[in-house]
Amino acid sequence: MDLERRLEIVKRNSVEIVTENELLELLETKEKPRAYVGYEPSGEIHLGHIMTVQKLIDLQMAGFEIVVLLADLHAYLNEKGDFDEIRKIAEFNRRAFVALGLDEGKAKFVLGSDFQLESDYMLDVLKLSRMTTLNRARRSMDEISRRKEDPMVSQMIYPLMQALDIAHLGIDLAVGGTDQRKIHMLARDNLPKLGYKAPICLHTPILLGLDGEKMSSSKGNYVSVRDSAEVIERKIMKAYCPARDTDNNPIVQIAIHHILPRFNVLKVERDQRYGGDVTYESPEQLIEDFKSGELHPLDLKRAVAKYLNKIIENVRVKIEGR
Repeated sequence: MDLERRLEIVKRNSVEIVTENELLELLETKEKPRAYVGYEPSGEIHLGHIMTVQKLIDLQMAGFEIVVLLADLHAYLNEKGDFDEIRKIAEFNRRAFVALGLDEGKAKFVLGSDFQLESDYMLDVLKLSRMTTLNRARRSMDEISRRKEDPMVSQMIYPLMQALDIAHLGIDLAVGGTDQRKIHMLARDNLPKLGYKAPICLHTPILLGLDGEKMSSSKGNYVSVRDSAEVIERKIMKAYCPARDTDNNPIVQIAIHHILPRFNVLKVERDQRYGGDVTYESPEQLIEDFKSGELHPLDLKRAVAKYLNKIIENVRVKIEGR
């Protein structure tokens, strides 16, 4: 694969790359660059997780070695459960990510507790704590903390550890949603002061929930890999999908960020009275037709439900045997 195509695959469906010049230099000079995403083990693998898994698949296609950090210690610090529970969930997450298409032979899965308790790592945490103000640590956690109003001290340690994960795992490219940006910038600013290189950072968009609001486990406004085909169809058909609006539309987001990258095509089946079947091979085509009214929200919903079930069916079969 030539450099231009590799760069195109890495960049697609990203919001920001810090910096693109550094990314280009990395692709030109390193045969097997190393990229990672860290996940707090979660019992619900939903479209937000699948977004970054899809980006890891893109990166594998572009020749990156992939590291998936199953961040059990981070989950513990962020009050997500006890260690036994978190580690069981981490194993479920690993199997789900592989079932979603991540090549297990080209990806390394690492538990945070496998290296984050080493003396060198903990000494770096203390060193970084002397370089980081309390205000910056707290701002870095604003988007991902369970306890924003009255945070625990553990949540101030969290961003320092996340920055150091990048260094201790030998990462060239750190991947995450835009909610990870402040932590990534903390890493870029301070890791060189400890003798480590500053990582390149790639940020994916944060998907809206199916109701058009922020995706939240408490609201249940998401599609999970545990959902049955019937539940997915029902959720999608009830989802917020305003006609002609492509900027704040979760169904359009799913089509662009989940379906087109994975299938390279989205076929909308319609009665001849409404123009007959239409096939989309690029986000631009789909956006143009939706904005003009040529593509009706109901037709797009039906197509999205069908393709989402194709993606998640493989996970249901491999993880839960159904």
